[in-house]
Amino acid sequence: MTILWIILAIIILWLIFTYNRLITLKNRAKEAWADIDVQLRRRYDLIPNLVETVKGYASHEKGVFEKVTEARTRAMGAKTMKEHSEAENFLSGTLKTLFAVAENYPKLRASENFLELQRELRDTEDKIQAARRFYNGNVRDLNIKIESFPVNIIAQIFRFEKRDFFEIEGIAREPVKVKF
Repeated sequence: MTILWIILAIIILWLIFTYNRLITLKNRAKEAWADIDVQLRRRYDLIPNLVETVKGYASHEKGVFEKVTEARTRAMGAKTMKEHSEAENFLSGTLKTLFAVAENYPKLRASENFLELQRELRDTEDKIQAARRFYNGNVRDLNIKIESFPVNIIAQIFRFEKRDFFEIEGIAREPVKVKF
């Protein structure tokens, strides 16, 4: 009879440990997404200043400014991970186009304000990339745990769900094409 109680106690302890591990992984993934969100908001705040600075030198590039503004709005309104990924890829592409346009204006490139905004945006992009790697690592660990037997049974019982990775798709990896 004591062996039965010991086995039951071991099973209960394993269930508690497994559940707590799943909660830990879920919360780490949530925290990692919050880190990305902070950097994305910083990026969104920098973009209007950057656009205004470039506008002062290249006012006839209206289409580029509209695309950057549209991309920013779309990215800020994204709800799902897929929407976020697509919107961020589009925004990255429009920012590359904006910087390509800026290359045609030597006075703009020499502007201290533009250089500072460009530096801050580059720094933010680096932080987004690091936060994205951290998030994807946490999501990978959570997804592996949720799919692994016998933990997958407990994950199903308590409705733990796999999360999507925050990925850069092909469009962000292609060189930007600028047409005048």
